[in-house]
Amino acid sequence: MRLAALGLLAAGLSGCASKLIGERIGADQVVLAKESEVAKCKSLGRSTLSVLSSLGPLTRSAEAVEDNLLQMARNEAIDKGGDTVVKGNSLEYGKRSYEVFKCK
Repeated sequence: MRLAALGLLAAGLSGCASKLIGERIGADQVVLAKESEVAKCKSLGRSTLSVLSSLGPLTRSAEAVEDNLLQMARNEAIDKGGDTVVKGNSLEYGKRSYEVFKCK
């Protein structure tokens, strides 16, 4: 019984964790581009971001983790004055680098 309750609690928290990353004003306008699409843009720097990838024994879905990382990258772009991000390497589950660009 306790194990089932713990499982339900962890599953509920896992769902909530996908909503923990706030969205900065304007972040919804930041474009996710490929490296080949930013040749004429100005690089504003690279960031390595990390998010919660597990809750106790439960691992969050790859989609939720990647969604959180992308939201953080878009927020970072706003903070740096950028309008475009390019996804970089994933160093480990829950961590990824992004480069921020000013293209417009």
